[in-house]
Amino acid sequence: MDLLEPVTQPYAWGSHTAIAELQGRPAPTEQPEAELWMGAHPSAPSGVDRGGVHRTLDAVIAADPAGELGAECAARFGDRLPFLLKVLAAEKALSIQVHPSRQQAEAGFRAETERGLAPGDKSRNYVDDWPKPEILCAMTDFEVLAGMRTPRDTARLLRALAVPELEPLAAELDASAEPAAMTAALGSILTWDGSRAALVGAVVSACARLAASDGEYAGACAAIAKVAVDHPGDLGVVAALLLRYTVLRPGKAVFLPAGGPHAYLRGTGVELLANSDNVVRAGLTPKHIDVPELLKLTDPAAQVPVIEPRSLGGGVSVYDSPAPEFRLYHADLGPGETLLPGAGGARIVLCADGAGFLRAGQATLKVARGESCFIPASDGQVTASGPAALFIAGNGFSAG
Repeated sequence: MDLLEPVTQPYAWGSHTAIAELQGRPAPTEQPEAELWMGAHPSAPSGVDRGGVHRTLDAVIAADPAGELGAECAARFGDRLPFLLKVLAAEKALSIQVHPSRQQAEAGFRAETERGLAPGDKSRNYVDDWPKPEILCAMTDFEVLAGMRTPRDTARLLRALAVPELEPLAAELDASAEPAAMTAALGSILTWDGSRAALVGAVVSACARLAASDGEYAGACAAIAKVAVDHPGDLGVVAALLLRYTVLRPGKAVFLPAGGPHAYLRGTGVELLANSDNVVRAGLTPKHIDVPELLKLTDPAAQVPVIEPRSLGGGVSVYDSPAPEFRLYHADLGPGETLLPGAGGARIVLCADGAGFLRAGQATLKVARGESCFIPASDGQVTASGPAALFIAGNGFSAG
């Protein structure tokens, strides 16, 4: 077991308080802190001290994939830890985005490489050849736009806004129950050929009006009005109308499959994803946008469920999801010993509160609030005691 040195990502939408307070550092911070990465992604691997030598986790795993990941995981994923654990802290809305499937990521990465795009080229959609399904578990109330509305529901919302420019789109959606109509509507908005400033302005005014009502769309419209403050004049503000608005309460999670359009808005949560940084964006960002590629990847019928934890007993619960690359667990520990799930594969443990005491054979390790550790497969069964609240990341294909 190794304590990790995670990497903080200072993206502009990040919080000046959440990650620092979790780690017990002074807050507010001078720069925003958006994500805390715990894992072995090659662009930002965590550090470990192994045998008195400071190394990066990806290098440790590459030296002994079977021992670190487990034989089954190494046979399936090679020398790459298949998951990446993050703390995500959003003070401003993130981009509207879609992630690729494995087949799409491999084809996209190969095509961009053959076109001569360098690995660090900012016009790349595919920075690696991995898929990026993900699960987000709320630590605070977390506002998300996740998955598409139905055509009829979208038509009702557009008509409630009473923006004349959107009436033809509302009529088209009202006439179709097919999910593909939503992709077409998204493309129409993102390639708007009229006055974009006028459209965004009219939508923002209408959202402010509906937000002040007690109607069914008040919450979504209030959220979109705040997004417009974060990203003034951006067509993504209008496109956000097509996505389902949800507030995740602490302990609830949402799973994003390949093709599921989404945008995280505000809150702090634990995110577990396949070990990739592939993001195709369509708005609400100064980063590279590729609308045609996003529309090609979008699955308007993608199921984006809100997930309740399922108890495994002993204070341990699991967030079930279909991704083979990862599985997320939560352990609410008392002073007694509890067997951690995921034995047989590599695990990363994050202490969200209290202090966890981990034991593997004769070895013990204390993981305090805001700290994380890597458990190699070779450590086998690990027990833990608290009082502590732990998130545990493991692979998604082994039992436990």
